[in-house]
Formats: sequence, structure tokens, C-alpha cells
Amino acid sequence: MASNFFDHTATIAYEGPDSTSPLAYRFYDKDRMVMGKRMEDHMRFAVCYWHSFTWPGGDPFGGETFNRPWMHGDDALSLAKQKADVAFEMFRILDVPFFSFHDVDVAPEGASLSESNDNLKAITDIFAQKMESAKVRLLWGTANLFSNRRYMAGAATNPDPDVFAYAVGQVKAAIDATHRLGGANYVCWGGREGYETLLNTDMAKELDQLGRFLSMLVDYKHKIGFSGPILIEPKPKEPTKHQYDFDASTVIGFLRKYDLVNDVKLNLEQNHAILAGHSFDHEVKVAYANDLFGSLDINRGDDLLGWDTDQFAMDVKEIALVFHEMLKHGGFSTGGLNFDAKIRRQSIDPDDLLIAHVASMDACARGLLAAEKMLAEEALTKPLAERYAGWDKPENQAILKGETSFEQVAERALGLNPQPRSGRQEYLEGVVNRYV
Repeated sequence: MASNFFDHTATIAYEGPDSTSPLAYRFYDKDRMVMGKRMEDHMRFAVCYWHSFTWPGGDPFGGETFNRPWMHGDDALSLAKQKADVAFEMFRILDVPFFSFHDVDVAPEGASLSESNDNLKAITDIFAQKMESAKVRLLWGTANLFSNRRYMAGAATNPDPDVFAYAVGQVKAAIDATHRLGGANYVCWGGREGYETLLNTDMAKELDQLGRFLSMLVDYKHKIGFSGPILIEPKPKEPTKHQYDFDASTVIGFLRKYDLVNDVKLNLEQNHAILAGHSFDHEVKVAYANDLFGSLDINRGDDLLGWDTDQFAMDVKEIALVFHEMLKHGGFSTGGLNFDAKIRRQSIDPDDLLIAHVASMDACARGLLAAEKMLAEEALTKPLAERYAGWDKPENQAILKGETSFEQVAERALGLNPQPRSGRQEYLEGVVNRYV
């Protein structure tokens, strides 16, 4: 059913680079072939439920600015159904292939876990019915284990085992809903799995709890036949001072310790990468280097603010470098570009939601096309291969394969006088600028 929420109701179409309409795609041509795959299949865009339909427009210093009609009233389940109508209307208008959600974004929390689960099942029924006639599919689902006060000291890492058990029950319901709706992945974000002070924290114990929690989830995933990966989303801090999923490298070490690398991969986000002191493409490269790349939250932070602003991604150069790495490895399998992004609290018109997604989808498309061209012309890959070409020689390959001893390499060094070569950083930065 139509929601009558948006002024613009027609499905947004590709009009080409000369279009000046904010509600037309200028670069995102979903059927355009890029390296043997449709652009839509490369991008796998997903609208996230929480920022688009649940966030009221508040910030630490001010309250609600959006005044959405489904945010006020006494019948919480009816309001959730109204919100679902608006959401699926937006999915249709944007013509996106996927969406994503937290459990409490789509269904109201009840007075008990049983009541909350019943509410989630009711909305899952509605989603399933709507998806029968809609194009959109579920990229991933997840459970919110950080907003309710019961999780103020964490969920899986909580010192109270009853909170741990409650979190298990909540996640079971969320992955059941995800599985029923054909979700391609299931995401875990440890928003409060960390600490505010070490004075009251047994870190080793909490990490063991978290490892056990995820191991149980992986076992259950196999039991119900959920074929997609479990994804962990790294973030260094905020709301905690230190979170155990600090960055990609930290999570990878954790997964290896608890023998989870076969079933759990990484869901990476630009804003979280920056907060960890890394670039977005750094985190993507780390994931690929360890065969644990899964999916991406596509957004950006504000360079002048040291917190998670979740703005819509607009930096074509940054996106191009990420896609350059992804295309080298074949791109997404089960993952996609999830818009974990929110419009600014002053963007109060309903159509601002549409405009923000369109602009960011175009920025991503421009980044993809720039990456395709850089790869086709070997703009970055050729200089990189030349820099490491010495390692392709048989005697140096023998070192990497373990066929040469430490003493043999040291003996060889006695006859060498290697001289440094330029890293050509400025040249390469100029190369990238030619494409974006």
C-alpha cells in the first residue's frame, strides 16, 4: 500500500550525467555492465531501517526534529506497521535491491522477551508478505544489544549471566527472522562489548564470554540451515571508551583465537575506520589480506568531529580506492553497500531521505567506474607490481616458500649492496586524481 509520506512517488530512474534533478540517477545506471557484472550487482545497495525510519533527528544537545507520524502514539505495533509501509514505499521509489534492520527498529520491545519476540514475528510476517510482490530483499538482520539499559555493561560480555542469556534469546529471535526472510548475512555489532574503566573489568573473562557467545551463534546458524556468514562490525570506541572489536586486525585476531574464521567475516564501515585511526581502504585491504572480507556499511564521518556522525558517503576518491581493492578480488559475494547513514537533523523534509540516498548512490557509482578504469589501464596495479618485482625471482620466491634457511640468506647478503628506490607517492596520488 502507498504510504502518502513522500512528495515524490515515482520510481527514480537513470537520466545521465547531464541531469540536474536531485531525484534522478546521474551515474548509477543499474544495468550498465562493469567488468562483466551489472552495476546493481556490484553495488548491492541496502537501505538501513534504523537511521532512515527510527532515528528522530536528535543529537547530544537537542531532541527530535523529524516528527515522523509513526514515532508518536499509544499502539506501538500499529505504528510499526505504518513505518513498514513507508519503508517499503521508499525501497520501491529508490529501486534498491536490499534493506537491513535491527530487531527493535522494526518491532516494539515488549514487557518481556517473549512479548518482544512475538512483536518481531508479527512484523516479520508483514515483511514476508510485502516481499512477495516487492523487488527488495534482506541483506542482513541484527539485534540491538546496546540501547536498552539492561545492556549498559554489555551483552555477551556482561558480568551478569542472566543478561548474557537474555541477549542469546534476543539474537535467536533476530537470526530466526533474518533466516525466514532469506537474509544473505547476519551481523553482530558489539556496541557495548567493551569497557569504560579497567577498574571494574575482567577483560580476559569478558573476551571468553564473547567468544563463547559467537561460537554458540555459529552452531545455531548451522542447525537452522542459515547459509550466509555471521558478520562482525569493528569499531574502536563510542559508546564505550574501548570496544573489543576495535578494528579489522583486532577482530581477526579474536576470530582466530576462538576458531571462528570459517563462519565469521567482517562488516566494515568508513566512519569506524576513521575513529580507529585508519582509512576505509586500509580496513578493506586488511580484510582481504586475511580472507575475511564480508560486507560494507557505506557512510562517512566529519573530519572536524571526533565521533560517529554517520553522514552519507560523498567522497568519490575514497570510494574509488575501496572499489579498486574490491574489484581486484571479485567484489561482493553475500555482502553489499549498506547505507548506515542518516540525513542531518536540519534535513526535515521527507524527500530529503530520497535525495540523500540518490546523491550517495551516484557517488558510489562514480567511484566504481573510476576503479574500473584504473584497473583496466593498470594505473595502480602496474606500478605496484613493478615495486615488488624482485620477489618474483626464483631465489626470492624460495625464501617465501621456506626453501632457503636464515643462514643461506645471510650468506647471500654478503655480496649485495642494495640502494633505495623512490616510493613515488606524489606521482601515484596524482594518478588517482586523474581518474576521480
